Amino acid sequence: MKVLITGATGLIGKAIVEQCHDQNISVHYLTTSKEKIEQHDDYKGFYWNPKNNEIDVACLEGVETIINLAGATIAKRWTATYKNVIINSRLDTLQLIKETLQRENHSVKHVISASAIGIYPDSLTNYYDEETTEISTSFLGQVVEKWEAMTDTFKTLDVLVSKVRIGLVLDSEEGALPQIVKPVKFVAGAAFGSGNQWQSWIHITDLARIFVYVLNHKIEGVTNAVAPNPITNSELTKAVASVLNKPLFLPNIPKALMKLILGDMHILLFESQRVSCKQVEEEGFQFEFVNIKPALENLLA
Repeated sequence: MKVLITGATGLIGKAIVEQCHDQNISVHYLTTSKEKIEQHDDYKGFYWNPKNNEIDVACLEGVETIINLAGATIAKRWTATYKNVIINSRLDTLQLIKETLQRENHSVKHVISASAIGIYPDSLTNYYDEETTEISTSFLGQVVEKWEAMTDTFKTLDVLVSKVRIGLVLDSEEGALPQIVKPVKFVAGAAFGSGNQWQSWIHITDLARIFVYVLNHKIEGVTNAVAPNPITNSELTKAVASVLNKPLFLPNIPKALMKLILGDMHILLFESQRVSCKQVEEEGFQFEFVNIKPALENLLA
């Protein structure tokens, strides 16, 4: 089997490539950076530039599934200009892939696109599953709604369409966890706001495994990629401190202060989404990391 991955050199992409290679799945990948192009039997890079509508169509050769992870980071200050970058980087890349499939002879039967649990409304009480139709009115909700709508247009090409809604990804080197760990290490850790907001987290390995599971089992539609046991922000902060053997004694960090520092982006710390993964478990997927403590021990030990 051969897959084409966009965003293969990022945090999630690298983990998916590793899982693919463990299962003898060859990887083609698209990159906007010519110096990141490698050529190996099971890992071949191809150049593209979605801004200029450029793509090396050789990337499609023998490919049955496309895994789309492309999109500008949301972990950067959300100015009005950068908000457009966040949205357009997701829509333009999908548009270019779609137009290329419409134009070229190809063997693609399945498109799997990243999405995010930010589509679910902020709530301390709701428990969201894939059947939820309510959409968050936040900027992130708008981004994900447009992203998924563009992904769904691939159905007109008669391919299977899957959307993987990703939770808070825990990785030792990149993403949110190193940012949480840093103040705790210096005994300056504290929860945000009330600390009661839900964090639907997932270990990077399980996230990559879910993508490959959706690929192998042809799971259509939405899949929530979160671990079975969401926790509150306070519980996450305490768990990190416990694993690092550091005390926590500072008061919670006020929302108003973080809004001042981060602007609109502060909602990443304060939005609450408790999300269910029962659907993928019913499909037969088994998580390696079900609870937060063993997940953190694996990443931080």
